Order: sequence, then C-alpha cells, then structure tokens
Amino acid sequence: MYSTTDLQLFIHTADLGSLSKAARQLDLLPATASASLKRLEQQLNARLFVRSTRSMRLTPEGSMFLDYSRQALALLNEGQALLNADGPVSGHLRLSMPSDVGRNVLLPWLDAFQARHPQVTLSLQFSDRVIDLFRDPVDVAFRYGPLDDSTLVSQVLAASRRVVVAAPSYLAKHGRPQAPKDLSSHNCLLYYLQHGLFNNWRFYSGKTAIDVKVRGDRMSDDASIARAWAVAGIGIAYKSWLDVRQDVAAGRLEILLEQFGGEDTPLNMVYPHRSSMSPSLRALLAFLREQFAALKLPQ
Repeated sequence: MYSTTDLQLFIHTADLGSLSKAARQLDLLPATASASLKRLEQQLNARLFVRSTRSMRLTPEGSMFLDYSRQALALLNEGQALLNADGPVSGHLRLSMPSDVGRNVLLPWLDAFQARHPQVTLSLQFSDRVIDLFRDPVDVAFRYGPLDDSTLVSQVLAASRRVVVAAPSYLAKHGRPQAPKDLSSHNCLLYYLQHGLFNNWRFYSGKTAIDVKVRGDRMSDDASIARAWAVAGIGIAYKSWLDVRQDVAAGRLEILLEQFGGEDTPLNMVYPHRSSMSPSLRALLAFLREQFAALKLPQ
C-alpha cells in the first residue's frame, strides 16, 4: 500500500525539480522527505529520479509512474469530495489573479463566497505577473487568454475580449480615432504582461488581423493603473471588457473602434492538475460560474 504523503511528495518533487522545495511546500522535514522518497522507490523496486547537486530529473520509470500517481490522488480526492458533499465546505485556498479583474470583479464575489462558506479561508495575490503554479505557493490562478502551458488544467469562467476605451474628457480634447492606425497619434496607456510591454495592439476586420504598435507617456506593471489613467482622461487604454464594463456602464469610459474586433481574452481558472480539485475549489468554481452567467458578456 502506498502512502498518500509519499505520492504527494513524489508529484511535488517532479513538478518542482527539487526534493527540498517539495518538502517545504508540504511542511516536511528534509530527512522525512528523503526517507519518504526512498521508501516509495523501495516499494516500486525502481529508481524514480536521476539526482544531481542542483536538481532531480525523472527517470523513464518515474515519468511513467507520475501519471498513475496523479490519477490515483485525483480519484482519492474525488471520493473524499463525494463523502463530504453533504457537509460544510471547508479548507484554505491560495488564489492569484490579475490586478484589475481581481479587485473590481472577483474580490466582492469572493467575499460573498466566504459568506456562503464561512469555513473556507482565502489567501489572495493580485498581480499581472504569470506565476508558476508548480513552484509558487498558489493553488489556483485566474488568467486571461489562451494558456501557454498545456500541462495545466483550465476551466473557462467567462468569455471576454479587449476593447479600446477613453474618457469623454480625453475625447473632447483629442478627438476620436476612426481606425486602428489613428492610435499612433494618441497617448496610449501601456502596461506590462508576461512577455514584456504590451504595446502591440491587435484588432480584426473580419478575419484579417490588424497590428498597431502604439506609444504613450506612461506605463505600469499594474494593468489597473492603466484603467485608472484612462478614467482620469489621460489617454486611451486597451483592456479586457471585464475590466472596464463598470466604467463604461457608468459613463466614465467610452468604447472606441467598435467596428473592429478586439483580441479574445477569456478568463480562465487554472490549477496544476486534477488532483488539486478539492471540495472548496469545486464549490468556488461553481459559485463563480453562477456570477459570470448573470453578466451580459460581449459576443
């Protein structure tokens, strides 16, 4: 019989490439972690890792056993979730989310979720940086757009797309762009994404992509600042509809270039593997889908 702790340690070590990092995440002493991995290898009569001074790399046998280990823990978690389905949802979730949608959309919903499930505790991280779910102490991340990492499990929460917005005060002073190319003569508000400064804005005319390289007098590593600058009448922003929908509804911002399609930016809930789907996470996913379903999302 294999210990679930041994399997969890094995999976974390494979994901992180380090036994010591895996031990810290699972709150195990280094000696305990080393003994756990040795015990698992003895039970299997196989070597799971090639060890070096800097990292641990899976052997072919380790790669094969990793898939089965993930499936085994996923089944155990599903069984536990079924047993606890009639009881109160509890547990601790560590969440990472983009700054703007996190503060203005998700935060009040998360407060309502905890009011419904008071035995759930949350740790929240607001950042536009794409965190590494295998290395950072985060259970779930909310991300915009298609995923670069196919090893992650993704649940789509809401469709969305980028829209060009500006305040009425800015438009009164500087005029309204009529085509994407007109943006080159406007002050565009920039922010940083995973691959650097987001200053190449893509639009669509039918199926034809139109790329425009824009410039502006200010930029930030926090995309919510770009929205705040736009509301203040400083320039034009290119943001997800979910980020600016309340400002548009209140008249603080106006959508521009509506005859051109913006980039699709679906909001996803992402986690490392299906064994991460605890009862509390399952309840959160269902709750958020209820909230997003009530919104009138753009087509």
